[in-house]
Amino acid sequence: MASIPSSREFFIQGVTRSGRTFRPSDWAERLAGVMSPFRPGGARPGSHLSYSPWCVPTAVNGVKCVVVNTALREHEPMAWDFVMNFARDNELQVFEACLLPEESDRPTTQP
Repeated sequence: MASIPSSREFFIQGVTRSGRTFRPSDWAERLAGVMSPFRPGGARPGSHLSYSPWCVPTAVNGVKCVVVNTALREHEPMAWDFVMNFARDNELQVFEACLLPEESDRPTTQP
């Protein structure tokens, strides 16, 4: 039996532990924007104009989220602590999971 690898991502949801929607509505984009310099190979000129692959805003079932890859913790522990403390301080729900590629991005198999 093959073992299931542990997830490499954490989802910070824009919902508090009490079930309220977190505000402001652009919180995920703001948080990911602050984290944009933290990326493989470090910050480069112009890198602030795109999100880091380690901290990406998205929506899951209509709920704003930030997907944080554990590579951030390995390469930039203080940045990891900042993001996780943001979630804790704002009482946001955090889940360990794995973001699956879109259906069109998945490899197809021939029968």
